[in-house]
Amino acid sequence: MKKIKLPLKILLGVVILLLAVIIGYVIYVFAAYYRVEDNQILPITAAGGAAQAEASAGELYRVASYNIGFGAYSNDYSFFMDGGRESRARSPEAVRENVAGAMETVKAIEPDVLFLQEVDVDGTRSYHINELDLINEALAGQFASWTFAQNYDSPYLFWPLLEPHGANRAGQATYSAFPIASALRRQLPIEDGFMKLVDCDRCYSVQRVPAGGRELVLYNLHLSAYTSDGVIAEEQLAMLFADMLAEYNQGNYAIAGGDFNKDLLGNSSEVFGVSGPAYTWAQPIPASLVPEGLSIIAPFDEEKPTASCRNADRPYGPDNYRVTVDGFVVSANIDVRKAQVWETGFRWSDHNPVFMDFILQ
Repeated sequence: MKKIKLPLKILLGVVILLLAVIIGYVIYVFAAYYRVEDNQILPITAAGGAAQAEASAGELYRVASYNIGFGAYSNDYSFFMDGGRESRARSPEAVRENVAGAMETVKAIEPDVLFLQEVDVDGTRSYHINELDLINEALAGQFASWTFAQNYDSPYLFWPLLEPHGANRAGQATYSAFPIASALRRQLPIEDGFMKLVDCDRCYSVQRVPAGGRELVLYNLHLSAYTSDGVIAEEQLAMLFADMLAEYNQGNYAIAGGDFNKDLLGNSSEVFGVSGPAYTWAQPIPASLVPEGLSIIAPFDEEKPTASCRNADRPYGPDNYRVTVDGFVVSANIDVRKAQVWETGFRWSDHNPVFMDFILQ
């Protein structure tokens, strides 16, 4: 049987066509990329709950934070950017189930303030389900007001080839039992070049709540994860700390909460008895970076140590790399009474929610 040989011109044409497609796609990705403007004023929406008049000194309050993983991460899910297989949620039903389960957990925690991260409002990876609508429906009557800050709006990422991650728009939602007087989106520094495409257009949102002649300033954050060396996250922290310290020096209360993508315990591998590569997103925060007047609060229960995050290179199991990257930063005029991870077995997300009980001094 004779081998069929393609003429050299045809082979050359195919190669040229493939190169043209690749170059065209690269041009599209970089041309479509943009950053959301800095100092963007965020709309404040009533959430239907009865508002407390304002935050008061001497009262015990609770703040919670939960990265809901765009509704994809059941405990048997693995993600391609973490070394796993999957790039999208398994189905629209899975998205709805995971978001609903996460919100039932939130209601069990009963926070006065809630920080949510990785909330998709229109994404290929989440079947274009507006998760903010699902959350608002689930939390109806639980809070007085909420805000949403878009973290990024990515161009269509055509990888993995068989099931591309696609184009996704997501952000951070903040809910408060107190009336929010104003809210702002602050743009964080990010890496340049190709790495900006695999990371996000990072930001934190700033919500201001009246507090007896002062303000309780609430920061909802999600710092960079997929970076070349992890240094950019330290630059992001330096910006956040400077902002919070300025508020504290003016006599205001400041609380930041969210996904720091840093090892807040400093030795999570030792604490949880797991080992893994030196992930750039799971390094300790240098103590020299934290200014006087601010403290990092790492949620931890000595009697039942529980991590806030698992690496999603495989389904959840006892050998998964686990680390606490979710937590809080507070100004010195806030008395922290308790901070813990709420154990879910990573059933609804690759993160467990965390909470902190505090008193304004």
